[in-house]
Amino acid sequence: MTQDQLKQAVAQAAVDFILPSLDAKSIIGVGTGSTANCFIDALAQHKTAFDGAVASSEATAARLKGHGIPVYELNTVSELEFYVDGADESDEHLNLIKGGGAALTREKIVAAVTRTFICIADASKLVPVLGAFPLPVEVIPMARSHVARQLVKLGGDPVYREGVVTDNGNIILDVHNLQITNPVELEAQINAIVGVVTNGLFAARPADLLLLGTSEGVKTLKA
Repeated sequence: MTQDQLKQAVAQAAVDFILPSLDAKSIIGVGTGSTANCFIDALAQHKTAFDGAVASSEATAARLKGHGIPVYELNTVSELEFYVDGADESDEHLNLIKGGGAALTREKIVAAVTRTFICIADASKLVPVLGAFPLPVEVIPMARSHVARQLVKLGGDPVYREGVVTDNGNIILDVHNLQITNPVELEAQINAIVGVVTNGLFAARPADLLLLGTSEGVKTLKA
């Protein structure tokens, strides 16, 4: 199977997983990126089975609306039953690196108010140790140099993501050359740096379920 076929398979598996729990009042959290887009396209076939969605980015909101799915502001929703999103990396404990699409802050906020966080990814995203994929860090623009110096002290090699502005008006530093053996600790350390909005480690709140697309079919991993 191609990578696109694997993404479509896990997207459909996520739809099949959540459908039995949906009703006319259900609102679903939806992530950002190519795999999340596959989920949106598959979900749209069942848009009468639920009320609407909360989007983790402007791009996701536009795709949902394009399918005729109502999009709600998170401030109007007290809790989400499901949040479905992709990942750039996952370890066996379902700690994730996210933020390749620069939507990490809103993704982390949506995940925080969700009962069940379902990560959908192809098999290449499952790694023994996080860090081969550069860790995105969203930063207030005026703090870029300060934050970069602090990230170097933590052992990373931060690189400014040229030409990228997040939906929140901030910039991204991608931190290379990290071996993330304690993701919960590193997530807290980076978030404590003045000027950091958040970083792309989802370890304090990892995924609850990982649907992994493989050549043998979709495998289910639980935290």
